[in-house]
Amino acid sequence: MTERPNSQDDPVGGDFAPQSRLYLSKLASPPATILAHLIEHFSQIPRRAWVERVERGVVTLEDGIPITAETPYRHGMFVLYRKEVAFEPEVVEGEVILYEDQNILVADKPHRMVVTPAGDHVERSLLVRLGRRTGNRALAPVHRLDRETAGVVLFAVNPAVRGAYHELFATGVVEREYLAVASIVDSGGGQHWLVENRMGAGTPWFRRQIVDGPVNAVTEIDLLESRDDIGLFRIRPRTGKKHQIRVHMASIGCPIIGDPLYPEIQSEPDPSIPLQLLAKRLTFVYPFSIKSLSFVSMRELRWTKGD
Repeated sequence: MTERPNSQDDPVGGDFAPQSRLYLSKLASPPATILAHLIEHFSQIPRRAWVERVERGVVTLEDGIPITAETPYRHGMFVLYRKEVAFEPEVVEGEVILYEDQNILVADKPHRMVVTPAGDHVERSLLVRLGRRTGNRALAPVHRLDRETAGVVLFAVNPAVRGAYHELFATGVVEREYLAVASIVDSGGGQHWLVENRMGAGTPWFRRQIVDGPVNAVTEIDLLESRDDIGLFRIRPRTGKKHQIRVHMASIGCPIIGDPLYPEIQSEPDPSIPLQLLAKRLTFVYPFSIKSLSFVSMRELRWTKGD
């Protein structure tokens, strides 16, 4: 296991966040400059923020040339920039690097940390934090975990090998095992479930739901232990749809403790209880050898701590 402290010399800013691209479309009344378009297009961002980014030379064209305040607007081009947030709270619990070689990095993510920058989570994202720790701007996640879910996440270190690892997940040869602590009040006394259905967009847009149609989501669920009205579950998803485990657990009458979205949206979720879902183990055959690798999260759910 490799664990590195954060360097105190790391620069401040979004330079380790992935670049975003904005296409300059053909407008009936185009602005005189690209800067004016950015200010108008991203009206939620203060004007001064774009001016400062341009002055720092961090907004560029596709060829890497920084734009200036006078760069004219020309349709058919892409503008590249990185998301920045003026102020972000400190991370309460940090990530741990479980493994690293010339091709991959495996991290153990805490609850409530996004994998890639989203909204006002930029410096707090796992990707940016790992980029700073390793100095590797080419680092890229091979798969994702929800912000609320803790556990093992695989990253490609070398861009040349990303495709090989994406293929592992696409072909279903990666074995993933999760643990969850959930209510069993409405479980009907079951011990094992094989949930097979179709998942699609829900309401509101950020939720998912079970819909009619061919199966696209399969999850195997086992109740390992029970205490009063809660249980400890082992979950092995065979597919990787967004919120799949959370939706399937709720569908069998066993919503996960701390879930703010399923089975219903919680208007006032308890901030002291994170989603009790952990990506415990990730196992696969190394694409460039016949060696099987298995990585296990060091984190624990409240159940396993005896809380």
